[in-house]
Formats: sequence, C-alpha cells, structure tokens
Amino acid sequence: MGRLVATRALLYLLSLMALELTPSTPSFAQVITAGPPTCPGVALTFDLCPVRKGSGYDQPLMDYLITHRIPATFFMSGQWMAKHGTQVEQLLSLDFFEVGTHGEVHAHLPMHDADEQRAEILGPVKLLQARYGHEAILFRPPYGEYNDVTVAVVNLLGLQFIQWNIESGDPDPTLSVGRILLRIAKRAKPGSIIVLHANGKGKQTRKVIEHLTREILPAKKLRPMTVSELLDCTSQTP
Repeated sequence: MGRLVATRALLYLLSLMALELTPSTPSFAQVITAGPPTCPGVALTFDLCPVRKGSGYDQPLMDYLITHRIPATFFMSGQWMAKHGTQVEQLLSLDFFEVGTHGEVHAHLPMHDADEQRAEILGPVKLLQARYGHEAILFRPPYGEYNDVTVAVVNLLGLQFIQWNIESGDPDPTLSVGRILLRIAKRAKPGSIIVLHANGKGKQTRKVIEHLTREILPAKKLRPMTVSELLDCTSQTP
C-alpha cells in the first residue's frame, strides 16, 4: 500500500512540474470535454472497444461516413486493433479521419495503480507506432473513467486527454433513433464533442449519423470536424 501511495504522489508531483515547465501546451494538462465555444462545429467521435460477439465493426456506418467524407475521430483499443488490422489501415489512410487510443483491454482505470494504468494507456500507442508508423496523441479512457493518477500519467506520456460533453447513449438497445437524436439535438452547440460507437454495439448509430449530419447539424449551422480540427478551430459562429 505504501508503494502505491508513493507512486501516485510521485506521478502527480511530476505532472505538476511538467505543467510549470511547459506553459505553452496547456491542452495536454487538462481533461478536454469540448472545443472553443465560438467554433461552428462539433466533433463526431466513435469508440472502438473490444466486443465479445459480432464483427466488432459497424460497416454500414463506416460506409456512410466514407461515402460522404464526414470528418470523424476514432478511439481504438489495443485488443480491437489486434483483430482489425485491415480496418485500422483504412482508418489511417483517409485524410478526413483521425485516430486516437482507448486503452489496451478497456480496463476500469481507477481500479489500477499508476504502473498498471500506464501499461493500459501505452499499449495501443506503442502498437500504432510499431506496426503502422503512426504517432497517436489523442487518448480517451475506457468507460470515460479516470482519477488524478490517470490525468498525471496521460500528461507525462504527452497525450491529449479527450472526453465528451454529449453522450449519445447509442449502445443502449432500448433507445430508438428518435430518442438518441433528441438527446444530441438538445445539447449540441458550438464546440461540442459527441461520443458514439463504431464497433457494432450501437444498432442505431448509422441512422443517427445520417439524420444528424443531414438535418440536425445543418439546422444549427454546425458542421462535423475531427477532434484536432475542433481544438484548432479559429472560425467564429455566425
């Protein structure tokens, strides 16, 4: 127990020191839930978590996004990547997509110590670099769960900690397309980050995205962006 407390304290102190030494990169030191409130866009983000049943890949959704060249960001777990090499290559090859990581085995991070959290977070980052030559800087914790240790580890690894401010609820089998769209429409505003799923757990996700991109976002004068585009956005809302 003493070693665990000491490790956590050390990581947290190092994180604070890193913030003081790098004031020009504040985005790496915080949990990001939204982009600039003046930007006329929203980030469509899709988690690619491992699944026990099914293909683990929502092909109809992906076909729609690709056909219409809709910017999107995908957070991939290490276990998911290990089983979907072809899909990883496709995601990396399209210039209107970007990828981030989502932990190695989709673990509950706050239940683990600092060393275990570091291994869980770093696994898919290393895989993307070693197998695909891609440097991933965006990270989203599994289940959206984290604690102070998670924030410190992410900061020390030089990653951007990306959460969301709109939870679509698309994996819930009891939610209809209309109810999911209503949840999103009520909350969508300039700079929003929306979390959805592209691993097949969201049975309605493809239809949700179709209505969202064709009707709801245009009516609000908002357009889809990747997370990086949203965070770098300097445009102003009308």
